[in-house]
Amino acid sequence: MLVFIDESGDAGFKLEKGSSEIFIVACVIFDDELEAEKTSIKIKELFRELKKSDRFEFKFNKCSKKLRLKFLKAITNSDFRFRAIVMRKKLIKSPELRKKKDSFYKYTLKMVLKHHGGTIKNAKIRIDGSGDRTFRRELTTYLKNNIPEKTVKNIRMVDSKQNKLIQLADMVAGSINKKYNSNRSDSDIYWNIIKKRKDDLWEFK
Repeated sequence: MLVFIDESGDAGFKLEKGSSEIFIVACVIFDDELEAEKTSIKIKELFRELKKSDRFEFKFNKCSKKLRLKFLKAITNSDFRFRAIVMRKKLIKSPELRKKKDSFYKYTLKMVLKHHGGTIKNAKIRIDGSGDRTFRRELTTYLKNNIPEKTVKNIRMVDSKQNKLIQLADMVAGSINKKYNSNRSDSDIYWNIIKKRKDDLWEFK
């Protein structure tokens, strides 16, 4: 089992200064490594179709509506599922989580990996490797100490520019974020493409 994880929104709580009102972590899960490879190839073929260089990266917030739709439609029949957690920041009361971005980020990751209802087992976890080396090491240790032992085989931080399936996780997380921005005209268009792949969408309260 392979699990690719990325987020949408930011981990800050300065809502009056532009921090996002919600923070989402999405886990894209492949029960078969061969299916993961097939999906990665589909994304690479899309790069070729669009004449994109290897330096290009699909990131939801940096892509046009046209590119988002092309990406999601390219992978819609791939055999994966996703679990995601939606954190409405106004509901978070913990001073520790509100004051420290790293703590909030680590806590959110822990929750989505800990409460999976038995659907993630002995998985290879791959997380977008942003942050410095110390933070990456602390995050890996934190997760290993706070999620059930049989959930994880190993955890690695990877470069999203090089890993097409982390880019998939980013696009899924971004699509979910749009769903919660109902004031936008395209709030449902992306969700309607990926929703059949939903394993769980947890609105944390």
